[in-house]
Amino acid sequence: MNGAESLVHTLLNCGVDTCFANPGTSEMHFVAALDRIPGMHCVLGLFEGVVTGAADGYARMAGKPAATLLHCGPGLGNGLANLHNAKRGRTMMVNCVGDQATYHRPFDPPLAADTEGWARGVSGFVRTTKDAAEVGAAAAAAVAAARTSPGNIATLILPSDTCWNEGGIIAAPRPVPPAPRATKERIADIARLLREEKDVVLLLGGNALRAPAVADAHRIAAATGCRVIAENFCQRIERGAGRFSATRVPYPIDPALELYKGAKHVVRAGAVHPVIFFAYPGKPQTPVPDDATQYVLSLPEGDQPHDLAALADELGAQPVPPPNVQRPKPASGVVASSSIAQSLAALLPDNAIVVDESVTFGRAFYPALASAAAHDFLQVTGGAIGGGLPLATGAAIGAPGRRVINLEADGSAMYTIQALWTQAREKLDITTVIFSNRKYAILLGEYQNVGANPGRTALDMLDLGDPDLDFVKIAAGMGVDGARATSVDEFNDFFERANGRKGPFVIDLMC
Repeated sequence: MNGAESLVHTLLNCGVDTCFANPGTSEMHFVAALDRIPGMHCVLGLFEGVVTGAADGYARMAGKPAATLLHCGPGLGNGLANLHNAKRGRTMMVNCVGDQATYHRPFDPPLAADTEGWARGVSGFVRTTKDAAEVGAAAAAAVAAARTSPGNIATLILPSDTCWNEGGIIAAPRPVPPAPRATKERIADIARLLREEKDVVLLLGGNALRAPAVADAHRIAAATGCRVIAENFCQRIERGAGRFSATRVPYPIDPALELYKGAKHVVRAGAVHPVIFFAYPGKPQTPVPDDATQYVLSLPEGDQPHDLAALADELGAQPVPPPNVQRPKPASGVVASSSIAQSLAALLPDNAIVVDESVTFGRAFYPALASAAAHDFLQVTGGAIGGGLPLATGAAIGAPGRRVINLEADGSAMYTIQALWTQAREKLDITTVIFSNRKYAILLGEYQNVGANPGRTALDMLDLGDPDLDFVKIAAGMGVDGARATSVDEFNDFFERANGRKGPFVIDLMC
């Protein structure tokens, strides 16, 4: 058995059965091993940013890591933006990165790079194998590191000779430590605070945004009067009909400050210290008022569902029914954020997965979808543009049988448009709605926030026209059917038809 074969066997032993790949010469023995060893679902991406973003979406929905296969340091570099997003989302992932043979690297061939250095910025675990005999053990350690709460990126760098040499040894899965739980003393202290103090905000993040945990947060709120809100950028939120929702902290600074206004105490459950996305002249760095005190019920690596349930029980909080919301009727008329939001809430398929990278145009979507059918809501968690299309691709593979709705800005779509080809090849049930306002609209607003005064040259840098992008033709060139909508009524028709068919479909919505 060679090193590559021991790698594939070990990954399968550890429950990793999906590999998103863009291989090169250094990875050919891994590819050959995949051909000989059954059980691994291999998904080809035409760009490494698609590969890493798809692995992110897969893990969020499957609840376990996928592997990636990347071509040396430059291939890892091409995938770094969506690895950054995955790191911020605390996603489980095992990167397998090829490298020069151990005896060839000292000659500094063209693809030699500081692969370890690039990997460390986005990884919780980095290891380079030295010989074939240690590949299996290194793979088992990488999977265990990836699965350790709250989820980590583990990068395994594999010089090509450690893959082709004989002497590979299959490793058994390593134990994964359980997520730490809040102590009884901590739970009692937070319960006392909630009983005795007013103006308390309960801030949710991580697994605190799964449906049972959000329900427990709302019974805590019903018993104590605290407010329940969610971090702005969340890995996965379960919401919609029959479930509770949580108001997300807005991206723009002034609405974020307004949401926290009057808060005296902030209790974090799986959330990190709140921070404004960018620094702005004369504005604070955090939306939390200066005189408010923060407390930690559950760290991001903690067991938030357990801790919230224990806190609710400590308070004697009784279950409360979720709000009985009525689905709206589809909107009509002129395209606007509010009208499309209403139609999405009306027409969203049952048990859909919504991947949102709609940026500026989509700010009405999240509130409106509280009245939609039950769904999971996924976001680009690190702010690196181009996460939406790959996230949707991976989510569809991680949760087969569910329709994925990708709400995508036109500028963001162009970063990883190659994902459409993978969707066509894998015949994935994804409806992609591209909001074609033909500009980087979010940056137009940021000019005002930072106090800059744009002129013609600056404004041209934010314009996506001349020539206009034609996403119907682009999609067709990658094997995906599509249609252009210029009104809400046309959108409603295309959206219903897209969701009633198999396979991917693109709606180019002019807005």
